[in-house]
Amino acid sequence: MQPHEIKPDTGLCTILGHNAQTGYTRKYFNKIMKHNSKNATAIALNITDEHFDFTMSSVGQSKVDKMMIEREFGQKAVHYCDSLDDCASREERVDFIEVNDGKVHGYCLQDASEALFENKTFLDDQILFVAKIMLIANRWFDTDIEVDDIPLLIK
Repeated sequence: MQPHEIKPDTGLCTILGHNAQTGYTRKYFNKIMKHNSKNATAIALNITDEHFDFTMSSVGQSKVDKMMIEREFGQKAVHYCDSLDDCASREERVDFIEVNDGKVHGYCLQDASEALFENKTFLDDQILFVAKIMLIANRWFDTDIEVDDIPLLIK
């Protein structure tokens, strides 16, 4: 989705990372939105390590209410969360955050993404990564979760 295509009814979320604008998270998220005919997009925040602390310490008071965290910041983001789900606590990293009433809640999708597959023989990091993005898209924008679509999305 191009900036001129964003309308008042467009669903928005944020991606935080070194290369959030051109990274795989945004690529797959937008593919999933298009595949599901959803009017939503991810706004990328490209930041450096030196800006991470300020960004995360401010997110609870910002207009951001849902944010995907790129892999390079997953562990550091844990320290800025007011609560973590069980997976995030165990893995000591977050894949995304949600902000409710100024509180930052961190979530890890390792368990949920693996649970989508009965046969784990051919699972690799890329398939699990796309499954995580699919889970986020479903949670925030009610998209379908069809693991059989993952090879089409990876192309």
